[in-house]
Amino acid sequence: MDVSVSGIVGLIIFGAVIGILARVVMPGRQSLSVLVTVILGVLGAVVGYFASAKLGAADTSGVDWLRWIISIAAAVVLAFGYEAL
Repeated sequence: MDVSVSGIVGLIIFGAVIGILARVVMPGRQSLSVLVTVILGVLGAVVGYFASAKLGAADTSGVDWLRWIISIAAAVVLAFGYEAL
């Protein structure tokens, strides 16, 4: 994982996209703010990054679909947990 400024900005953008896609996948209406959506998306992206690396899919060329799927699923689980609180 890149810890430079551009890496952090990329993670925030990737997390925002993951958070939005997670909200699209979730059924019903959510009462999540934009900030919470981005934070949950970033957390989901981090989980997806490490989980896909553990599964050996971290060094693929092109679009890393497994990382995207895991990231979205993790963000959905986190959003359900946040909504439950």
